[in-house]
Amino acid sequence: MARPQCPRIIKNLPNVAYYKPRAVPLSQLEEVIVTFDEYEAVRLADLEGLYHEEAASRMKISRPTFGRIIESARKKIADALINGKAIRIEGGVIKMPPKRLFQCFDCEHVWEVPFGTGRPQSCPQCGGVNFGRADKQRGFGHGGKGVCRHKGPRMRITAGKEDK
Repeated sequence: MARPQCPRIIKNLPNVAYYKPRAVPLSQLEEVIVTFDEYEAVRLADLEGLYHEEAASRMKISRPTFGRIIESARKKIADALINGKAIRIEGGVIKMPPKRLFQCFDCEHVWEVPFGTGRPQSCPQCGGVNFGRADKQRGFGHGGKGVCRHKGPRMRITAGKEDK
C-alpha cells in the first residue's frame, strides 16, 4: 500500500479552472486533469521563474518531489496543447496558507492578506489608513473566538490626534 501524500502548500486557487480549444464542442474533447499542486508548480517555476529548490521550499515539499510534480504538469499541458485536449484544474492533496482579515473602519471594506506579507499600508478600496484586523479575528487569549475585551467606541487616529 502506498504512503499517503503530504499536503502541498499552494498560494491561491486559479481564477479560471478550465481551458479548451476554440471552436471545438466540449462533447468532442478529451480532458487532461492538472491538479492544484501541479498548477502551483507551473506558476512558481515557469511564471515566477523560481529555481526548483526555492519553489519546493514555498510548497513545503522536497526538491525531488517538486521535480516530479512539475514534470507531470508540463507533460499534461504539452499533451493538451499538441493533441487539442481540454485542461481542467482540480484535485490534489493541497493546503492553503492561512490569511489575516482586515477591515476598514471608514468604508467597512473587508479584505484578506496572507501571513508573512506584512501589514497593509492602506485600504485597497478607499485608500484610507483607518483600518485594523477584522472583528472575527480580534481578541487575544480567547482561542481566536473574536472576543474583544475593549467594548468602548473605536478610536479614529488622524495625523497623531485621537478623535472619537
